[in-house]
Amino acid sequence: MTVRIFGKGKKVALQRRHARLRKRIAGTPERPRLVVTRSNRHMVAQVVDDTKGITLVSASTIADLAGFEGTKVEASRKVGELIAQKAKDAGITKVVFDRGGNKYHGRVAAVAEGAREGGLEL
Repeated sequence: MTVRIFGKGKKVALQRRHARLRKRIAGTPERPRLVVTRSNRHMVAQVVDDTKGITLVSASTIADLAGFEGTKVEASRKVGELIAQKAKDAGITKVVFDRGGNKYHGRVAAVAEGAREGGLEL
């Protein structure tokens, strides 16, 4: 897969980092990919099987934690715990972590820590 991204700016840099990551990371039926998408306000986590191209389970601050009282980092940790619970209910125990081109820091790291606490093996 060749992705050519030109230009400057934060979004372009994010897309370039994500494309570079996706060269090495792929979800399989035995070990699907845990994708973290971060916006300024929300966090979305999905467990994806790349061989079939389907989302197995998902959790987000938009739908699952609407009205959550607390900081964005605390909400991100809850999203990680929630995605771990949903994945375990679906029979998934091991995943490959895809940080989506974001730095492994802050809210992205909080999702990973919450998923580990919930019982997922990253």
